Amino acid sequence: MSVVIVVGAQWGDEGKGKIVDLLTERAQYVVRWAGGANAGHTLVVDGKKYVTRLIPSGVLRAEVTCVLGEAMVVDPTVLVEEVRTFRAQGFLARHDNLVVAARAHLTMPYHRELDRLRDERPGNSIGTTRKGIGPTYESKVARTGLRVGDLLHPERFRAQLARQIESLQPLLTALGGTSPDATEIAAHYLSLAAELKPYIADASKLVHDAIARGENVMFEGAQGVLLDVDHGTYPYVTSSSATAGGACASLGIGPTAIDTVLGIAKGYATRVGGGPFPTELGDATGDLLRKRGNEFGSVTGRPRRCGWLDLPALRLAIRTSGIEGLALTKLDVLAGLEKVKICVAYRVGGQTVDEMPLDIDELAAAEPIYEELEGWPGATSSDIPPSATKAAARFVGRVGELVARPVWATSWGAGRSETILGFDPFAPPDTTNV
Repeated sequence: MSVVIVVGAQWGDEGKGKIVDLLTERAQYVVRWAGGANAGHTLVVDGKKYVTRLIPSGVLRAEVTCVLGEAMVVDPTVLVEEVRTFRAQGFLARHDNLVVAARAHLTMPYHRELDRLRDERPGNSIGTTRKGIGPTYESKVARTGLRVGDLLHPERFRAQLARQIESLQPLLTALGGTSPDATEIAAHYLSLAAELKPYIADASKLVHDAIARGENVMFEGAQGVLLDVDHGTYPYVTSSSATAGGACASLGIGPTAIDTVLGIAKGYATRVGGGPFPTELGDATGDLLRKRGNEFGSVTGRPRRCGWLDLPALRLAIRTSGIEGLALTKLDVLAGLEKVKICVAYRVGGQTVDEMPLDIDELAAAEPIYEELEGWPGATSSDIPPSATKAAARFVGRVGELVARPVWATSWGAGRSETILGFDPFAPPDTTNV
């Protein structure tokens, strides 16, 4: 038995879905613990692309149970659409392939409206996905939220819906929004209840019992650690806990149950939305990385900002999530470059620092200090000559050396077969670099 947490070690979009999909060959459960329809994972199998928004990346494995955990925020319209799409493609053939926590909170239409209205205000935008995630978490913390389990109790649902609309109406009006139609919303959401009912359960107890039985369980992060609401680049963060510790708190699983934490990072860096980005490339190289890496949001389609790999940021992610080993993805995107750079430290206020500062003004003023390595110009995304293999291996080895963590996996391409695994997450970890 092994319990593995997989986290994004950057600002999200690191290729977690691909790595999780690959590793779930030996898992029985894949569990997502936070976030909502703002996150998407792209999976490529046999040349076909699949995109998940709420369902974990184990969805393509018939023997895997995918779990939406208690601290997620679930838009039932999105979830039902996603379930229908995957079932039409032959996945989720059994009802026990999917479990949705009864205590997960519901994203409502007015949450999305609040998100949009706020993000459109001049000087107030942080670049949210406008999927209603932040406002849903606000309702949760204010203890006015509706939960997935409420869908199974229509009268309770309608009463709680009326109370929530009453509490949010002044804010909606102040922002120029419209008045929600409680009757229309209730009719739509309750119409989805029958379709979702077979999947609704006590997810925390289910996962606890699976661990107790000795099953292999993988916890899948949805965003990157640098977007964590407490330990990320606040206020340019998500509204939930994206660190490995968040998996335990969010699912009600004790930390003593965790065996391994794997961090996923790209061979370069990207971020979406606002906020400081010390290694951002606003030149032709940045455009090249975006084009080659197809750096556009899988859910929103927004172009991602691109830059060199940032080790001070990676060190922060390693420290705050207890990452024991790394997977480096998208090395093929760097193919063809004569030189590649790694940010090894920052210069901030006349001092050299080796970990990302979280004061937003200090981070905005941080000057990256680079180490330049030979690239692999003779390679393409589909052809890796021996010289390129050696250069890429030196790059990977140097990253592992500089952050003092082994690189357990690398990938050169989007497909399952285009990944080199140097470890088994469901066995004692190997400390040898790939």
